This record gives sequence, C-alpha cells and structure tokens, in this order.
Amino acid sequence: MSATKTALVTGASSGIGRAFAVALAEQGYQVIAVARRVERLQALLDSLPQHEAGHQMQVADLANPTDLQSLLSRFDQQHINLLINNAGASILEPFHESELSTQQNLLNLNCGATVTLAHRFLQQAEAGDTLINVASIVSFLPTPAQPMYSASKAFLAAFSECLWEEQRHRGVYVMGLCPGITRTEFIEQATRGEANGDNLPASLVQSPEAVVKEALVALKKRRHAIVVTGRSNRMMMQLPRLLSRHRLLKVLAKLGDPEAAL
Repeated sequence: MSATKTALVTGASSGIGRAFAVALAEQGYQVIAVARRVERLQALLDSLPQHEAGHQMQVADLANPTDLQSLLSRFDQQHINLLINNAGASILEPFHESELSTQQNLLNLNCGATVTLAHRFLQQAEAGDTLINVASIVSFLPTPAQPMYSASKAFLAAFSECLWEEQRHRGVYVMGLCPGITRTEFIEQATRGEANGDNLPASLVQSPEAVVKEALVALKKRRHAIVVTGRSNRMMMQLPRLLSRHRLLKVLAKLGDPEAAL
C-alpha cells in the first residue's frame, strides 16, 4: 500500500472508528482521525505506526454545522482516498419522552453529517477510491427501542446501495457496513450508563477489530453494496424472510428492550 493514500475516519476516538484507524495505519494509510474527544484522539495518534506523511487529527462534533464545515476544508487541502463515515449515536428511551432537540441532533449526526461528507468526498473521488458508511443490521431489523437510530441506519443502508450502483462506472466503491452488537461504549452511552451489554450472549457480540477485519476483506473484493459482519448477524438477517412484519416488530421490541435484553 502506498503511503500516499489517505483515509479520513470519523468517530475515530473509540470502538469501530478507532479499530479502522489502527488497521488502516498498519496498512500504510495516512490517517486523519476525527472525533470530539481531543485526549483520546491524541492517544490514538500516538499509538499508530508512523510513516513519512504523518497522521493527523481534527476535533469536531459533526452534529455542529460549524465543525462540519471546518472538516470539509480537509478535502480542499489533500485528496482523500478512503472515507469512513463512522460517527453516529443513539438513545434508548421512549421517543415521546426524550427532548426533540436530542432526537434532531441524532438525525443531524447520523444522516446529515454523513450525507454532507459523502457528497464532498465523491466530488473529489477517483477510480479506486472508497466510501464506507457505517450503518447497522437495524437498517433491516428495526428496533422499536431505538426508533430514530433504526430509521437513520435504514436511510444509510439505502443511501449506500444507491451510491454503490451510481458510482460503479467511475470505479469508486461504496459500502454500507452493517455490524450488529459490537463491544464498544455504544450501549452504555445510548442508555446513559444504565446498561453496558455485558449480559448479552457472547455469540451475538463482535469486537470492533473483528468488524473492521471483515470490512477490509470486503473492501479488497469490492463486490457488494451491503456488508453484514458476523455469522450470527447474517443469520438474523433471515428473520424478515421467516416472520411477518408484525411478528418481526414484536420480536425485535423484546430483543431491543434494554431492561429485558441488555
């Protein structure tokens, strides 16, 4: 891998984003790590294998329009070969009981920022470049405990599929990455510390490194618009074929209830 290739990773301070940053740096990419937490970003950069180009970081809250516009200037400064749209969030509480501003902020981050960055990336993309939008298996298995998250990830999956077809003639690959439950801070943050997912069956949980490993294998093949990671998750994707929509929602309502399942 040429050291001149550059990857921009959002949500890079932890979880899947951090695992992407580490794996890509090991492959020789120059990594631009983006997240809100400066201390974690600096610790990440200090831990990455170094090369001549040098890794970079940018502190940004992508739900904030000012921070998002600042990040867009990166595309004017250098060519980005690989964009990992990973930043995202959820909240596990009844939609009507949460603050509307919280839900709108989630939508701005999960969809608005992703669309904005994808648009700017594709404007400068060349043959061989790649866009990865991190969606989720809830894109196809809507979880009533997370209505806005499920809807936003369904949008990302459909968005990625359409872009995959649209960009093929340019030689630009677009992937909608759909992991399931992953061993990150996601559940703890979504439940505001009330649950961390430790009581979930180990067979249902992947490490961020395992998710990224499968994603990078799929990236080399460049065949599919949607990449579902983890054997158990691929098995769960059969549920819509086996159950009516009504029954599927009832099952997912129970499985996705933090008090019952997490």
